[in-house]
Amino acid sequence: MRSSLYYKVKKISENTIIHLFMLTVSVTCLFPLLWMISSSLKTQETIFKDMSIIPKVPHFENYYQAWIQGGFDRYFLNSLFYTVSVVIGIIIVSSMAAYAFSRLKFPGKNIIFFVFIAAMMIPIQGSFVALYVLLNKLHLRNTPFGYILCMINVGLSTSIFLLKTFFDRMPKELEDAARIDGCSKFGIWWHVCLPLAKPVLAVVVVLNALNVWNEFILALLIFDSRPLMPLQVALITFQGEFVTRYPLLMAGLTISIIPIILLYLLMQKYIVKGVTQGAVVG
Repeated sequence: MRSSLYYKVKKISENTIIHLFMLTVSVTCLFPLLWMISSSLKTQETIFKDMSIIPKVPHFENYYQAWIQGGFDRYFLNSLFYTVSVVIGIIIVSSMAAYAFSRLKFPGKNIIFFVFIAAMMIPIQGSFVALYVLLNKLHLRNTPFGYILCMINVGLSTSIFLLKTFFDRMPKELEDAARIDGCSKFGIWWHVCLPLAKPVLAVVVVLNALNVWNEFILALLIFDSRPLMPLQVALITFQGEFVTRYPLLMAGLTISIIPIILLYLLMQKYIVKGVTQGAVVG
């Protein structure tokens, strides 16, 4: 009886400690987001004086001013176009490459795959000079197509690694059944592999969409024309040489994170499903 009570109390204590720790981590992660939203509703004079999370007089007009003065309409559409194009390109190329590395046999397969994996260790800043020279020679610099190709290249290594790992654990009996029904290799990739890989594809979509949406330095390198710039460039509008308009900057930042949050909420069920599906596919 005592032993049972002891283990019961011990389990409750452990669960309490774990929940307190997770709650602390959650608050630590959410506080900067709340502070950003709070600051976006203050004025330039009160942002450093009013330390409350909920402003006494919220200034929602900051969002309108940020949208108009920053030219968010143009940059927002640019980022949306770049993000959708890059994510679609990465899904198509990485899934086909991952399927080939996982299921097909060809000379140098392992070497080529290890080269892709090694590319994950090279930061994009390390390839700026090579990209600049290459895009100039191909006459793709200062073009949306050149920027999209570069961003697809940035996300390929991680995406191929994630998808190949999933395809390696996929039962071969599914492919054999599809082959008996007359499916070609392309048909197996399209009708069998991609539908089963939805949870992994959701992770690939979220990771690469976040990467493209927040990208800034490569855009400055490739684009000379300001109308072609992505959304993050609009945030520079509120940072002057001597004065930074923090309320408008925070309002702009809040606007810029909304699409990514919505995307994550839409993909969340597939990501959670992928955690449980990992035990089934194998």
